[in-house]
Amino acid sequence: MKKSFILFLSAITLAVSSCSDDDSSKNSASTISFSVASTNLTEETTPVQIMFSEPTSKAGTLNISYTTTGVTYGTDFTTDPEVTENIIVVPFDANVNSTSFNFKKLVEAIEGEVKNVVFKLESASINASISGNITTQLNFNETASLGTALAPLVGGPNQENQVYVDLSSGKMISVPRVSWDLGFYCGGEFRVALNNSVKMSVKELETTNIDEVQVADETMFIGQGSGFVNQVDEPAGLITNTAIKEVSDNNDNNKVYLLNLGSNPSAVIPAVGSEGSASGTYRGWKKVRFLKSGNDYKIQYADINSTTHQEVIVTKNAAYNFTFFSFTTNNTVSVEPQKNQWDLNFTTFTNVINMGTVTPYHYADFVITNLKGNAKAYQVMTSEVSFDAFSITDVVNSKFTEDQRNIGANWRSTSVTGAGGIPTSQFVLRTDRFYVIKDPAGNIYKLKFTGGASESGERGYPTFQYVLVQ
Repeated sequence: MKKSFILFLSAITLAVSSCSDDDSSKNSASTISFSVASTNLTEETTPVQIMFSEPTSKAGTLNISYTTTGVTYGTDFTTDPEVTENIIVVPFDANVNSTSFNFKKLVEAIEGEVKNVVFKLESASINASISGNITTQLNFNETASLGTALAPLVGGPNQENQVYVDLSSGKMISVPRVSWDLGFYCGGEFRVALNNSVKMSVKELETTNIDEVQVADETMFIGQGSGFVNQVDEPAGLITNTAIKEVSDNNDNNKVYLLNLGSNPSAVIPAVGSEGSASGTYRGWKKVRFLKSGNDYKIQYADINSTTHQEVIVTKNAAYNFTFFSFTTNNTVSVEPQKNQWDLNFTTFTNVINMGTVTPYHYADFVITNLKGNAKAYQVMTSEVSFDAFSITDVVNSKFTEDQRNIGANWRSTSVTGAGGIPTSQFVLRTDRFYVIKDPAGNIYKLKFTGGASESGERGYPTFQYVLVQ
């Protein structure tokens, strides 16, 4: 009798536990959405990413429908997995934050045509709600702008902003430079980039214990010729040359890093002709460790004197160069446009310079090209050919080198010879050169700078004009 009673209680406990599990699943707040609302197609094959707000509890599938404008499946495009009865069934694994399918463009659009495909999330095999970007539109073409004049709002002499410019549309997006700290690369490599617009630096430690107390190291501060080149990202922009090593599959190889967060823009307007982009207060220190979480990242971090830490999963998004993270918000933040929707970034920058030894050097008025998104640039001297005369036959493709600094600070100088031969701070526009830019879609533009200072001589007011080269 006693044995039967125990078995009866066990059965009741199992049933209650089962019901509790079911109720927990039904009350799940998990959501599913496309990573972006739209994409302009620049590649033959484009991954279309679907995001889960929390790791999936089990493997399953998504049903996705589609509608078309000016295109036909099998003639103009295909997908992998293939369409069956107007539905794409996309599988996903357990414990993942995203899945994707591939869209293959078979033909190009003729300028002026409207061709696109809109995909819609219809249902999922797991108990989750579909919300947010329930559709995503893939555009076959974006008619390239013939050119215009633009004035990126970097913020005046303290240059508080980074401004991303898309030449084909003429759009500009501005973000505060201090709004992010780390960029997590969304390509095949597991690389983490520093916010080099605020003079950040990093040093690998010997330990893997993130909870071990660390101390600040003021030799890491970046100035005008101070600091160490191996503690900053290699400035040409190749993702394989970040100061932080590639994240390893073997956690024993993923050491803790001491992170100098750099400097804020000055809160005081500098003298006319000078700049205050990084002469503000120091932003402090962190200790960080980077691990893999499936196809995503896990970041462990804390203040350097802390014996506990925080952990955050940072998800790759194939539509972007990076997923950006902020220690201020303890979360990911929106910074760059999609990787095929910007060409130039007006920013401040940690470069390197040879002053007897090669050391880091902070630049204001800097322009980088979107090398990771396949935008490139090179410089042309007007002694070779004038801006107005430059045509498609003058383009030299071999000059589009793998260096995001090919514009850099070369378009201006920052001093003139004053009384007694002493250099005086003053913005000087170099009018003896212009630049050729190839955007991610293959459009080629010629661009010349028309200014960089206000009427009163304050730095931080760049202007330029550009023309589609035909």
